[in-house]
Amino acid sequence: MSTSIQPLSSIGPADPEKAREEELKKDPAKRDYLQGREQLKKGDYSMAAMSFHNALKAFEEKGDEQGVANASDRLGDVCLEKKDFAAALEHYRRAYAICEKEEDSFSILALNKKIAAIYREQGELDKAMEILFDMIEHYHLNRNPKGMVEVMTVIAQLYREKGENEKAADTYRTVASIHKNFKHKRKAEEFAALADELEQA
Repeated sequence: MSTSIQPLSSIGPADPEKAREEELKKDPAKRDYLQGREQLKKGDYSMAAMSFHNALKAFEEKGDEQGVANASDRLGDVCLEKKDFAAALEHYRRAYAICEKEEDSFSILALNKKIAAIYREQGELDKAMEILFDMIEHYHLNRNPKGMVEVMTVIAQLYREKGENEKAADTYRTVASIHKNFKHKRKAEEFAALADELEQA
């Protein structure tokens, strides 16, 4: 009787990369989606748009809502890179509706960040702020100070863009106090200084 025990790692596909390729051959939608991601990374937006569009159609045919949401989100990213804000919003909203149905709050936050950025880019600062305040509410309920600080910093910048320096200074003070609570002395001082600067302007 053999006493040598086969290691667990040797069970399964000998070449994981090859197994993955085989898997992708069986699923053209995923293959197109992954191709699109590579093309987007390289800045090849026309090819990426085509790959994501093909993936989207295939996911729709399969009734794969998660796939539809992912492909729509990435198509939005391509449109955003091309500064086609109307199309980007359309794709993001489609992904958002699916994520809302699935109660996927993590993806909703990521989409909110992108949608707010589009509104800001278009000069619709009030719409952007509405979304950002919703995000703060979410981060507050989930006790996520890092997320709160990131979003509040953007809100302060928007107040500055609107010429509301007093509100921007108040927001920076709040950010400084959050940092202070977490013993981030240097960061707290930085934001307090920004607030002082605005109040003196």
